[in-house]
Amino acid sequence: MTALSPADWDKVIIGIDPGTNVMGYGILGVKAKKPAMIAMGVIKLDKFESHYLRLARIYERVLSLVEQYLPDEMAIEAPFFGKNVQSMLKLGRAQGVAMAAALARQVPITEYEPRKIKQAITGVGSASKEQVQEMLRRILSIPRENLLPELDATDALGAALCHFYEQQRPAAQKGYKSWKDFISKNPGKLI
Repeated sequence: MTALSPADWDKVIIGIDPGTNVMGYGILGVKAKKPAMIAMGVIKLDKFESHYLRLARIYERVLSLVEQYLPDEMAIEAPFFGKNVQSMLKLGRAQGVAMAAALARQVPITEYEPRKIKQAITGVGSASKEQVQEMLRRILSIPRENLLPELDATDALGAALCHFYEQQRPAAQKGYKSWKDFISKNPGKLI
């Protein structure tokens, strides 16, 4: 963990790995275009029997994190589409509640597919959670003793770092179809 306050960073990004049993979060600070981990952790929800109580807890904790760390942006992992429809609905609700907490404090949100996050961190879209954790440890110089047993925390930190990397990409690589498309979406930037 870094001792700087949120005001000492050029930018603060909160990453969220949504879940209904365990939700991961990671706080990334950027100073002089260099990222550093501020904090990471998990919100354990399995002690709440009711899905609705879990959703309330997610909202409370994410709002608390937003108020504590004052992030400029949120990066959230998009739900992975599996075969269990009920699990997907619950995960989507958890993600929506976390997003609502950020929006309550006007924090802009960007969603990233799990594969995109893994690609950004490890270079391989099919990397394991353990590989993502190890690369984050190396990239951000996180001591091994600061890693948590729950990989949801490093998944969330990975979402934040992926967002940082995406913000560093030149505009021409951000999906513009042509120079005309770039100019139309960025009026006055070339003057």
